[in-house]
Amino acid sequence: MTAETTMDVPALQAFLDTAFPGSTVPYAVEEVTDDGVRLRLAVGTTDSRPGGTVSGPSLMALADCAAWLAICSRIGPSALSVTTSLHIDFLRKPDLVDVVADATLLKLGSRLAVAAVGLRSVAGGALVAQAQVTYSIPPR
Repeated sequence: MTAETTMDVPALQAFLDTAFPGSTVPYAVEEVTDDGVRLRLAVGTTDSRPGGTVSGPSLMALADCAAWLAICSRIGPSALSVTTSLHIDFLRKPDLVDVVADATLLKLGSRLAVAAVGLRSVAGGALVAQAQVTYSIPPR
């Protein structure tokens, strides 16, 4: 954690684990940098779709959560920040294995934040999807 970040890996993981009462979150925070975060989806049978690939909704949820945590890593725990826009391009079929999301903050304003999220299957290095996510930040 640097002067730019306010939450490190253990703090973000603890926040994530308690942010959604009554549900188990399948994500692990792997890294926090000045620019964003790396988040891993432990792919399971609920993430699969016919053809032996990871479903689009699972990839979208991962991109959304990675963007949210990138913002929280800078502004602190803000459970009330909400997605206002999510655009995703599916680039190639990922194998049914863990997927890693690298979220990079493009803009962090007082009311809006924008993050780019690259998703990669751990089975290969090429991007499987690319997203841009905008969040509304509540007044502090």
